[in-house]
Amino acid sequence: IKWILFSTGFMALAMEVVWVRAFTPVMKTQVYAFAMIVFAYLGATFFGSLLYRGDLRKKSVRSVAELLSILSVATFLPIVLNDVRFLRPTGDLAGYISATVLLLSICPLCALLGYLTPSLIDKDALGNPAEAGKAYAANVLGCILGPLFASYVLLPWVGERYGLILLGLPFFGLYVLTSKSLPSWDRLGSGLTAGALLIWSLFYSIDFAGFVSTRVKNIETRRDYAASVVSAGEGLNKHLFVNGVDATSLSPVTKFMVHLPLALHTGKPESALIICFGMGTTYRSALSWNIETTAVELVPSVKDAFGFYQADAARVLNNPRGRIIIDDGRRYLQRTLEKFDVIVIDPPPPVEAAGSSLLYSEEFYGLAKQHLKTNGILQAWFPGEDIPIEQAIVRSLQESFPHVRCFHALLESGIPGIHMLASMEPIQTFKPA
Repeated sequence: IKWILFSTGFMALAMEVVWVRAFTPVMKTQVYAFAMIVFAYLGATFFGSLLYRGDLRKKSVRSVAELLSILSVATFLPIVLNDVRFLRPTGDLAGYISATVLLLSICPLCALLGYLTPSLIDKDALGNPAEAGKAYAANVLGCILGPLFASYVLLPWVGERYGLILLGLPFFGLYVLTSKSLPSWDRLGSGLTAGALLIWSLFYSIDFAGFVSTRVKNIETRRDYAASVVSAGEGLNKHLFVNGVDATSLSPVTKFMVHLPLALHTGKPESALIICFGMGTTYRSALSWNIETTAVELVPSVKDAFGFYQADAARVLNNPRGRIIIDDGRRYLQRTLEKFDVIVIDPPPPVEAAGSSLLYSEEFYGLAKQHLKTNGILQAWFPGEDIPIEQAIVRSLQESFPHVRCFHALLESGIPGIHMLASMEPIQTFKPA
């Protein structure tokens, strides 16, 4: 029983980690998306525990074999229902319906685990507190190791869809081992249903990378502990998708993110810091000024995809004046003692995403200006045309810096947005002749 408790804890928390990444193309990257997944997970688990306590009082607790038979079916529902061919990203009614479908898809599994776990603990402990403690310890140990295994082994190795299939197979195996005690028709029904869902998951379901590959010929997929990265497109029509979200595309805008502050810098700039590497266009442009250039990128696979977007990537990577650091941008600034003439911030959209929004805060600007040299300029790129968000970012900059200037993106780029420049000293201007 303790091995089952360890296994259920291990697989349940590992699945939660995979769900967060697998559902991102639909639920996007806002902090509310993660909160809703946790809410559905805990809410359904609580509901299952409530049902167990009710059945315990009525002395009609369901057998482990019966629970595992339903669990073997429920474990594949999030895979089958998370098919991007039929779902839409949140933002309109269809998107919110899609998100609701995904949240509901994990509820049967979580509710069953909420019922099964206390049932197994009571069965194992038989009222002995010491034995109950050992049973809970086995379950908690699985809950600790499961997310680590999912993040550092499973997701980088096989990705979201096959990761969920592998995590679901032990539930199916436990059902097979315990199914002999079930009536033959129940055993047949559960086995056929679980088998059908498993076959559908293996051969018919499509994840985001598979969906993109049906529409674009040139595609490369990379995975690591931080994200799944899809590079797709040809020529100048290339896109970078991080966990299913379109992070950036090839555009002159990313060149101007560093050219503009360097051109307006008083004196001769000697160094630049690029926070968020993206396709590497800003990093490459900074090096064209023959200055010391540091880029900080959170996702290792984004750096590894550099060659997909830039034909001269090998030469740029070998430039002795450049370096790319895998780290969180804020954490890097908190640790380094270096100062820079220009700091460029280009967080992946949307601005209100959990990680990106922090790079537009007064707290971050306060940290960044500590690492600007005299006459140093910070450039913050705001994508889109959401006026309230734009005003909030400008207000944060004005609260942090005495001198702020804004420039609309070039119309020829086809990408709406604003280059926001901030400095502790006046930013020079050029007047047409």
